[in-house]
Amino acid sequence: MIEPRTHFADCLRAALARVAPGQPVPALPLERPKQPEHGDYSSNVALQLAKTLKRNPRELATALVAALEPSSWIEKVEIGGAGFINVFLAGSARRAVVARILHEGERYGRVVSMQPERAMVEFVSANPTGPLHVGHGRGAAVGDAIATLLEWQGASVHREFYYNDAGAQITNLALSVQARVRQAYDSNAPFPEDGYRGEYIRDIADAYCAAHPADHTADDLDAVRRFAVAELRREQDADLAAFGVRFDQHYLESSLYTDGRVQAVVDRLIANGKTYEKDGALWLRTTDYGDDKDRVMRRADGSFTYFVPDIAYHVTKWERGFRRVVNEQGADHHSTIVRVRAGLQALGIGIPPGYPDYVLHQMVTVMKGGEEMKISKRAGDYVTVRDLIDEVGRDAVHFFFLMRKADSQLVFDVDLARAQSEENPVYYVQYAHARVCSVLDKAGMPLAAAATWLKDADLSVLTSPYEEALLRRLADFPDELAVAARELAPHLVTFYLKELAAQFHSYYNAEQFLVDDPRVRQARLALVVASGQVVRNGLGVLGVSAPVKM
Repeated sequence: MIEPRTHFADCLRAALARVAPGQPVPALPLERPKQPEHGDYSSNVALQLAKTLKRNPRELATALVAALEPSSWIEKVEIGGAGFINVFLAGSARRAVVARILHEGERYGRVVSMQPERAMVEFVSANPTGPLHVGHGRGAAVGDAIATLLEWQGASVHREFYYNDAGAQITNLALSVQARVRQAYDSNAPFPEDGYRGEYIRDIADAYCAAHPADHTADDLDAVRRFAVAELRREQDADLAAFGVRFDQHYLESSLYTDGRVQAVVDRLIANGKTYEKDGALWLRTTDYGDDKDRVMRRADGSFTYFVPDIAYHVTKWERGFRRVVNEQGADHHSTIVRVRAGLQALGIGIPPGYPDYVLHQMVTVMKGGEEMKISKRAGDYVTVRDLIDEVGRDAVHFFFLMRKADSQLVFDVDLARAQSEENPVYYVQYAHARVCSVLDKAGMPLAAAATWLKDADLSVLTSPYEEALLRRLADFPDELAVAARELAPHLVTFYLKELAAQFHSYYNAEQFLVDDPRVRQARLALVVASGQVVRNGLGVLGVSAPVKM
């Protein structure tokens, strides 16, 4: 089903071929003007090509408009400003979006690709040293939404969790659990000064004691480590399941060492002449790739710095065929970007310079009762994802985590997330869908059958300002998703849904749907159903439900 935007772009492309034969056709972006009086769509193609064609932009725009073939979809075309081409759609073309939504249903906004791009989104990737905190939760929401956006653009997306189950933090976890096990039998047993002190450490120790009743000293630290990591992995998996986030694969950092991948990366970098030794350490020449200074790869004690296994891990992504990779991580990973990319380039195995893409999220501050929440009894010194889910529910947590651009700090207001008012954005959007279902219920029309029953509605009666605004916004949905996917910015979808909900609520308050005139009744119900479908699709992209009652 051809969209009006695509139709006009084709018309403009044909006009350009008449005005400037042989001229390569540039991309023809059609923007939605902020003011409706400037048209449904606007193109700056005349300004783009004026210098190349050595013509005045406005004069060129005039020639392009004159060369347009007549179309029943276009009411008029005007020239604005220095040479913008503004198109005003015919009413039938503007209303065609309703029929399209009713026809496509849950597919509206999706791009179908015959040869989908293979993409990986890595997100959360928490150290298995404690329960997931709210920062991990924000990463889960953002990463999952990015993966879904890419899927909606036709990609085949693989979701991956990278477990950092090696290094000093894991050793500290094992020592902390070991100390709590010993204290279970000897209250005077010492505890590491920098050990993990949350209640969850005692829970793991109790579980270890139950599984090993004869082991009062837990001297086998490696066995304690394996047990603690397994327990925390189960807890993290349960928290993510409660959050509605799934993964296709969990990749263990430890496997990069046991499989020899870390050493292989180091050996290749040395063979490529990209390293040197200084002060007993092995250094990578990252300044050759834009870093402000070279970085230590292997310390004097023989241990590797954190970014070396990261390089090895990203080699596996490339070798597994993922040419598009997005890493969603906390802002503390900012310094990792240059180092990992430098290491991948230094290997000389064909990985492009910008690989992988990164989306970094900032901190989350949780407020409740006007005060900052800082402590969870279970975690010890931070608020967990489970705490938030228990406070406000999964839907609100997802939506609130996605309301701001990932690289901006986020204040999560628990009281607002609980509020059943238009000030609560997730409630406001979900309420729009519930209102759709209420209208259909009063009309005696099942939601599942509504699109079929209304597919032949005469939409020509949809002419009120409220209907025009709603039609315009519904038509924007595919482009909003495309932009959000291109910019890896799911917060744009929350902006869109809040605006769409506002327009639907205005329509709901201004018009009667179940009127006596059957033509008007059917047309308005069709617009209501289309609005509910788009709200449902948009919430689905964000991992948020669309309730039928509230």
